Amino acid sequence: MQQNHYEIIVIGSGPGGEGAAMMATKLGKKTALVEMHSAIGGACTHKGTIPSKALRHSVEQFREFKAHPVFGKSIQSLNVEYPEILKMAQGVIDKQARMRRSFYTRNHIEIYKGFAKFTSANSIEVRDYEKTVATLTANNIIIATGSSPYQPDDIDFSHPRICDSDSILSLEKNPLNITIYGAGVIGCEYACIFRNLDIKVNLINTRDKLLSFLDNEIIDALNYHLRDQGVLIRHNEVYEKVETKDDAVYIYMKSGKIIKTDVLLWAQGRSGNTNDMCLDKADVAINYRKQVEVNSCYQTQNPNIYAVGDVIGVPALASAAYDQGRFATKHALGETAEGEEERLLQQIPTGIYTTPEISSIGKTEQELTEEKIPYEIGHSFFRNLARAQIADRPTGMLKLLFHRETLEILGVHCFGNQASEIIHIGQSVMMQQNNIHYFVDTTFNYPTMAEAYRVAALNGLNRLF
Repeated sequence: MQQNHYEIIVIGSGPGGEGAAMMATKLGKKTALVEMHSAIGGACTHKGTIPSKALRHSVEQFREFKAHPVFGKSIQSLNVEYPEILKMAQGVIDKQARMRRSFYTRNHIEIYKGFAKFTSANSIEVRDYEKTVATLTANNIIIATGSSPYQPDDIDFSHPRICDSDSILSLEKNPLNITIYGAGVIGCEYACIFRNLDIKVNLINTRDKLLSFLDNEIIDALNYHLRDQGVLIRHNEVYEKVETKDDAVYIYMKSGKIIKTDVLLWAQGRSGNTNDMCLDKADVAINYRKQVEVNSCYQTQNPNIYAVGDVIGVPALASAAYDQGRFATKHALGETAEGEEERLLQQIPTGIYTTPEISSIGKTEQELTEEKIPYEIGHSFFRNLARAQIADRPTGMLKLLFHRETLEILGVHCFGNQASEIIHIGQSVMMQQNNIHYFVDTTFNYPTMAEAYRVAALNGLNRLF
């Protein structure tokens, strides 16, 4: 059995773990990575972000082809099976896993395959299915084990008609209809995927509106376009019990409604992957969702142990997790610049891969109103942009929120084709603390979607008096 000492041990090879490990080795520190699965990449690569976005891309291509004015007429009766599209996504997953494995090889980071269990505040055992592989010690340990779909005890997830966001990737055929319980980001994204496969979708939301962290105008647009696509949305509904039969699943609501469905996709939150890690031996606390509790520097109550990524909860974004991992490593090694954490939190855009896409950064109208900040709005509607007309993607808009007096950009909100790409122009300008005149004084290629910034800026400036 191996016994080795490292300056940094990282547990988990998802985006948070990768960011932490790469930063440590770039700073010249002896680093080890522990990964319990056979392939590198974590849930992001194998169960979450990459599979679902590759799946969405294939479905979008199929939808565009059927809607094409030239080709679509000849294939209107063509249908594609969900498992066939999943096979296409698997190719992307394999490429990503190989690439991420090469990062560790090139940077001489030692990889231990097995499950990590704490034996003290500075030591872990790595076990495979049969035995202890190694005992490792470190000055600092970073937990980046990710999360798993939350599964209530009263629902039978072993039944083939009940899935979570992991097992939905093993669905063997197209259902006639699907009910998605939970209208968060995952629920809304999968609602679009299945609806674009011409599958009937019930979307059950336990709250009074979709994705309440977004700007209200964006929420309204999402709600409208989901319904326009044929998604049946039920707000303010909470289940009482779920019954399974061979031919269907029955969901009984506290409101008295009963929903019969071919497949139930449970998308109501996630839990931190902390089971059986013996975190108590390292004096690491977790909450009721099994997420590790950390301070603003991602330290647990044991200052030598950090946690990053989905295992700590919100924002639960792959992009954020990577930066959190880098920051945690720098903090552990005393390399953090003053104010870096605050800047990091400000720089995280939201990317939601519904149809159309949503992306935003900064304040919403609701927040600015509550904070009594004088602001103005600039709009650019995609239907008026030449590039959107050429691509036949007229749905969507770019919305700029800026201070009426200083003209500082306070928020950028985008709904429509390429929103997750378009947002980064606004993000860069915000981080450089340029005001809205930047967009007016910049020459954009024509025709492009980026031109929306100039249009929105002019629209907003024209509102000033």
